[in-house]
Amino acid sequence: ASPRGGVMLATAARARAALDGRDYVIPDDVKALALPVLRHRVLLSPAAEIDGQRIEDVIETIVARTEAPR
Repeated sequence: ASPRGGVMLATAARARAALDGRDYVIPDDVKALALPVLRHRVLLSPAAEIDGQRIEDVIETIVARTEAPR
């Protein structure tokens, strides 16, 4: 994904937090929005497509493996 994808993810996470009545973002905000925000910004290699990988699975794996900051 491009740097703009990260900016949009941060913006969406702030909006989600505000809708939940918070003025701060929590890791669950980012996790919940990663797929809808990044799905159309990530491209699979032809080899990955041939292997049957899906963009959704790749993003979900990355989110699951990424630890929240402390």
